[in-house]
Amino acid sequence: MVAVGNPLGLAGSVTAGVVSALGRSMPARGRTTARLIEDVIQTDASLNPGSSGGALADASGRVVGINTAVAGVGLGLAVPMNGTTGRIIYSLLHDGRVRRAYLGLVTSPAPLTPAWTDRTGRRSALQVVEVVEASPAAESGLRRGDMVLAVDGRTLGDAGSLQSLLLDDAIGSRVEITVLRNGALVDVVAEPVELED
Repeated sequence: MVAVGNPLGLAGSVTAGVVSALGRSMPARGRTTARLIEDVIQTDASLNPGSSGGALADASGRVVGINTAVAGVGLGLAVPMNGTTGRIIYSLLHDGRVRRAYLGLVTSPAPLTPAWTDRTGRRSALQVVEVVEASPAAESGLRRGDMVLAVDGRTLGDAGSLQSLLLDDAIGSRVEITVLRNGALVDVVAEPVELED
């Protein structure tokens, strides 16, 4: 792997390394919000302050991730290239900013009971760990302990799949969230607002 960036203001710097793990989770905190970024790439390519936003490329020159954080000496994290990352890059290049929708909940993958696994064909869902007071999630009636199964009929695999639905087109739109609560399926309707960071 090759990491490209501007560490410490040194433009066009390149470091090499290997992918040392896939599927890591990384907490991200804004001024007023916190979330978990999932499916992050871990690399030992040296990253330093200023490397963030640079490309992480494979030996064939394909961009596989965007350098995101220094997690320790010899440990860097990159967000993988996917449809969501592509939309974000496009927005940055064309609009100079990225608008994100905000629900106001923190989730964590949790196992479903064997009965619900048999019924849904899924082993896990996103358990609501926290609902921010006065947020769209709180106003919709979402509660701590709810197991989020789908949004607008789309099955969620992890927190990343929920975040990928919360881009600019979700701001001000009504979304139906299907949750498992006390052994019953419940649908709630939320209207995400723009994330102010």
